[in-house]
Amino acid sequence: ELFLRPDLVACTFSGSVAISVAVSAPTRFLVLNALDLSVNRTSIRFQALEPTEVVFFKDDGVLVLGFAKQLPLGEGLLKMDFNGILNDQMRGFYRSKYQYKGKERNMAVTQFESVDARRCFPCWDEPAFKAKFKLTLEVPSELVALSNMPVGNATFAGPIKTVRYLESPPMSTYLVAIVVGLFEYVEGMTTKGTRVRVYTQIGKSNQGKFALDVGVKSLNLYKDYFDTPFPLPKLDMVAIPDFAAGAMENYGLVTYREVALLFDDKSSSASSRQSVAITVAHELAHQWFGNLVTMEWWTHLWLNEGFATWVSHLAVDSFFPQWNIWTQFLDSTTTALRLDSLEASHPIEVEIHHASEVDQIFDAISYDKGASVIRMLQSYLGAERFQKAMASYMKKYAFSNAKTEDLWAVLEKETGEPVKDLMTTWTKQKGYPVINAKIKGDDIEIEQAQFLLDGSSGSGMWIVPITSGCGAYDTQKKFLLKLKRDKMVIGSQCGDRKKGGNFWTKLNINGTGFYRVKYDDELAAALQNALETKKLSLMDKIGTVDDLYALSIARQQTFASLLRLLYGYRGEADYSVLSHINTVTTSIAKVSADATPALAGDIKQLLIKILLSPAEKLGWDPKKGESHLDVMLRPLLLTALVQLGHGKTINEGVRRFNIFTRDRGTSLLPPDTRKAAYLAVMQNVSSSNRSGYDALRKIYKESAEGEERLQVLGILSSCRDKGIVLESLNLIFTSEVRNQDAYILLRGIQPEAREISWNWLKENWELISKTFAGSLITDFVETIVPLFTSNEKAAEISKFFATRTKPGFERTLKQSLENVRISARWAEGIRSEPGLAQTVRELLAKP
Repeated sequence: ELFLRPDLVACTFSGSVAISVAVSAPTRFLVLNALDLSVNRTSIRFQALEPTEVVFFKDDGVLVLGFAKQLPLGEGLLKMDFNGILNDQMRGFYRSKYQYKGKERNMAVTQFESVDARRCFPCWDEPAFKAKFKLTLEVPSELVALSNMPVGNATFAGPIKTVRYLESPPMSTYLVAIVVGLFEYVEGMTTKGTRVRVYTQIGKSNQGKFALDVGVKSLNLYKDYFDTPFPLPKLDMVAIPDFAAGAMENYGLVTYREVALLFDDKSSSASSRQSVAITVAHELAHQWFGNLVTMEWWTHLWLNEGFATWVSHLAVDSFFPQWNIWTQFLDSTTTALRLDSLEASHPIEVEIHHASEVDQIFDAISYDKGASVIRMLQSYLGAERFQKAMASYMKKYAFSNAKTEDLWAVLEKETGEPVKDLMTTWTKQKGYPVINAKIKGDDIEIEQAQFLLDGSSGSGMWIVPITSGCGAYDTQKKFLLKLKRDKMVIGSQCGDRKKGGNFWTKLNINGTGFYRVKYDDELAAALQNALETKKLSLMDKIGTVDDLYALSIARQQTFASLLRLLYGYRGEADYSVLSHINTVTTSIAKVSADATPALAGDIKQLLIKILLSPAEKLGWDPKKGESHLDVMLRPLLLTALVQLGHGKTINEGVRRFNIFTRDRGTSLLPPDTRKAAYLAVMQNVSSSNRSGYDALRKIYKESAEGEERLQVLGILSSCRDKGIVLESLNLIFTSEVRNQDAYILLRGIQPEAREISWNWLKENWELISKTFAGSLITDFVETIVPLFTSNEKAAEISKFFATRTKPGFERTLKQSLENVRISARWAEGIRSEPGLAQTVRELLAKP
């Protein structure tokens, strides 16, 4: 039982807790968690006993109570009173600021995952210690006070009300939630009668309608998918102005950043609609996978995050089939493949020895690799068998905890397949294989080896679900590669190799497997031909270029072969494929500037040539009735062309921006293309020519729309001018930029401004490490460090941080420095590659 009284003016809170504890073996100590709380020692009682010792271990967030004699065995009640501060670090019980009727006010919000419930009340703050929670809040009468469960009753005493909530089912501490502030809401109902609400700031509830619709549909879908009803009487979703993560799946009270929940038909972009849908579907999947069945310890975090990431795509694909979301899912897979090809990666199941280590595993391995290996397993087992097993798992472990092996055991029992042996190779060791494919007579010989971007070879071995198609997609083969080497027979259906016409073969069909493929010259040429003659699926177009890109960085394939393959995509019109091509072209433009400055201009012209025709087809103006994906493709291409320095696109962006500054309502610059125009303006900005920069700062200050403000914030540092870059970076220390949004400004930094930014980071490191807590500090490291491409710089950065690392960003720093060394090695390879200039000239000269 928990009682809390937040004071929103003084930004403090007081409370009391009564915990039912079962003493199962003789002891005279109770060891629980508490941090940054002052506990009233005279109030502590276990049954009638007072402790003789009360000791805090701050570094571990632990409170030890010592009693004079052994505690009575059996169940007893532990009680104590405490006080705390409503902090501004966006964790524990904290304050968020908002405007109401022109005045700034505070709201009180909780964020407990992973280990911050202990900052709000003394508790056993580990996922396996599930308990029923009964909350009481004492708050100002005019405010909305929400918790996980519906209100049981409320009593009023003048300006103060006491709100008592119904008792929750058994749940982990990290899912307890409280929100107190001024809100309005929109409301809906699931088919089973569960009430769903979206709470927003006063005046914004209209912008909650889209999320509400997705939320209701998600609860309906998951109830069927898991064959288990939603376990609580209500679900609330709330938009919070200051919020460290994107969203948090608290049981029955899901909290979000405003941009992750609010959508306005008039002022929001298509990509924003999509990310709101994915985020809502992800958090609501957790109500089952994570909240009803919870991982036993943080080592198994990937079960929560990987599964929610995967199943949110399944849900959104069912609501919005026209978005082609599974093709876009490959963004997650390629992100994970990139991180997992570093020596400094980690296994999906990562040992966690201390509370301070948990935050940094909320990364692309837990989420994106986790989701990708689930997709691989589901596609190997088949959708129906997989779903049945998930429903059994949900029923078996409801209201309790499970570990990775428990999931494999259920899947194995339901399907009879060797799930545990197969999946253990993917979750217990880091990394993944590259499959080398070579033609030998009528066979394709395949061999697996661990793939690392630094070109070294690891010793990992996997059980790999190999899929292959040849000549067509209706003749797919599947088998499990359990050895280092094996072979596949090439059938006649693969086309005729002799005539050179229609023969091709592709491994890892549609990228369902978490591995890369390296083809010998004959297979690679046949695949490039299949690409250019439009034989490949969208997903395989993505996999083909992503594999060759990674092999080129690792110097297992030439840079020229990557440019030739890219050239084969010049007629492409699909959003997902071009989104990947854009990732690759951005990276190529960056590395070539360092590797071959003399050739960098020509390489940029070649990249422009690849992207220009789809961009010209779409133009700047939206067309009536065009698809959601085309609406998202337009800004992607325009922004890419601006970044590559395409004069015509830059001038058009500036022209439209100038009209926009005079008339914000102009149809010449709708929300979707604004970022491209803003970026175009920043290309010409300097300390002596600041009018465009000042106009953008004005839009940032005056806009009421969260998304638009963030779009401006994202380009303010995208400039080569030292003075402007520093002025923008220093906004991070002002009240103009919320701490949660600092990373958006950092992401805009261009490679040309890396020295300025690095010096700024060094000079301000003390201030940064005081101001930014937890995961927010890693953003500074991972946005600035990887802009460099020399070993000397890696050594300098490493030396600077030698005395300044904290466990919270140690892993991120290692990964960022490794990326610098990999870029340096790639650049060195490009520098010494014979015949590169000739390849570039040939491709540029092609009609």
